[in-house]
Amino acid sequence: MPNVQRTHPMDELKQRLSQLLEAIPPKSKIFYLDYPVYSNGGDLLIMKGALAFFKSNDIQVTDSYSVHDFHEDVRIPEDHIIVMSGGGNFGDLYDSHQRLRELVVQKYPRNKIVILPQTIFYKDVANLQKTAELFNRHSNLYVYTRDESSYKLATTYFTRAHVGLLPDMAHQLWKIQTPVTAKKAKLNFLRTDIETNAEQSDIVVQGDTVDWASLYNRYEKKMIFLMANALRKRKARKLMQFAWNVYSDYLVRKAVRLFAQYEMIHTSRLHGHILSCLMAKPNILIDNSYGKNSGYYQLWTHEVNTANMAGSAKGNMSLDHGYKETVTV
Repeated sequence: MPNVQRTHPMDELKQRLSQLLEAIPPKSKIFYLDYPVYSNGGDLLIMKGALAFFKSNDIQVTDSYSVHDFHEDVRIPEDHIIVMSGGGNFGDLYDSHQRLRELVVQKYPRNKIVILPQTIFYKDVANLQKTAELFNRHSNLYVYTRDESSYKLATTYFTRAHVGLLPDMAHQLWKIQTPVTAKKAKLNFLRTDIETNAEQSDIVVQGDTVDWASLYNRYEKKMIFLMANALRKRKARKLMQFAWNVYSDYLVRKAVRLFAQYEMIHTSRLHGHILSCLMAKPNILIDNSYGKNSGYYQLWTHEVNTANMAGSAKGNMSLDHGYKETVTV
């Protein structure tokens, strides 16, 4: 009887991202907008995944803009696809990113616009309706979501858009390997912002506690601040983009080195969970304030046997071995 090895769930998630090629064909020319220039390592993982996807599919990034340097005079040729970064900032929690997203949809009616996988959340339905009114004026808009609730919301409200359901762009980085041997038992990688789940303090006990905000020291945050400000100066923008690409590699590697030191990760950060999965690191995911984490786990990562959801009954937390494909970050 032949020995058939099942495809790893993380390989399957990475392969699913190839569906983006229906909207962004290989060899396309694109403008990549709203890439992160701040200290949220999860969004940096998304950016690195997106850039790896573009490179592997021969997609040419003609230019890139963040919220810091985009301006209304930016000229984008009509034969270029506008690709906007994925993540969890779609809605009315993160104003600057949503304003940029809506400005771009309004300003470039002749370009195809592709929004990479996002979680969508609105506190106020009136704000959602305003977004929908604007989006529904565009004739060539693709909105990709990364959880079922966001997908249902997008299909309900964005009636003229092409709506899809895909995993997070960070899955393009599978598999991250590190030579470091874990010497510590447990890392609590916990949110400390507006998405914090009040119950996380009742779930987590013992272990070292870190978040993106405490992972990066004040010198590193100062460097990020200086680079973000320098991007606003048009003459220095290209140089700062290059510098940021190099420096953000360093920031991602720092997160990888931290996680590698621990045998187990407890996290309420979605990308604490995804990074753990990318490293085949045992992890337990705690929900955020509005169910983003549990929705993602139930849809995409529940079959990864190194991952578990707080409160679930799944028990096998052993490491996966025998998968040869690697990506070095």
